[in-house]
Amino acid sequence: MPSLAHYLKKLARENRGAEIAEAAAVVPLMFTMLLGIFWFGQAFSIYGAITRAAQDGARAGALPYCATCNQTNTTSVYAANAAAAVQNDLLTAKLNPSLAQYPTPPPSLLSCIDGTAVSCISGASANICVQAPIQLRTTAQGGASLCGISVSMRYPYRFWLPFTSINKQTIWIGASSHMRMENR
Repeated sequence: MPSLAHYLKKLARENRGAEIAEAAAVVPLMFTMLLGIFWFGQAFSIYGAITRAAQDGARAGALPYCATCNQTNTTSVYAANAAAAVQNDLLTAKLNPSLAQYPTPPPSLLSCIDGTAVSCISGASANICVQAPIQLRTTAQGGASLCGISVSMRYPYRFWLPFTSINKQTIWIGASSHMRMENR
């Protein structure tokens, strides 16, 4: 009758089914990595879309409202133009503009007119922070102060990555853009 040591040595030399055991250990890790790549790619795509929307909003708000008429441009007109451009870009990217929110905390920017703090302009949009006129510093002009506009927001993104600590958690992706205001 063979001893227990004989059966253990025979079991140690046996390699049938090793591939199945290795695959059972590796496939869930590979699947989780592929899901992670997909979901982080989606988050990066949203980041690119809202950053582009903030840039286009700042560009639209920085342009003169009417270059040929004698209207005075108020900050509410700049803010309305910026908010409309952001909303259009978000819709084009198939993102829901109503999910965008003010950044927390809002950017602390100074007015280029009197140096006081500029708050988000109310009435432009309930969820996009537009601040104008703000101070912009340029080193090309010896640190001279220029007037500009700022557009900032944040957008929610919910991961679905099972078996991880970030499964079904919402992260806020932020975007901000500053643009020099154009003269007539």
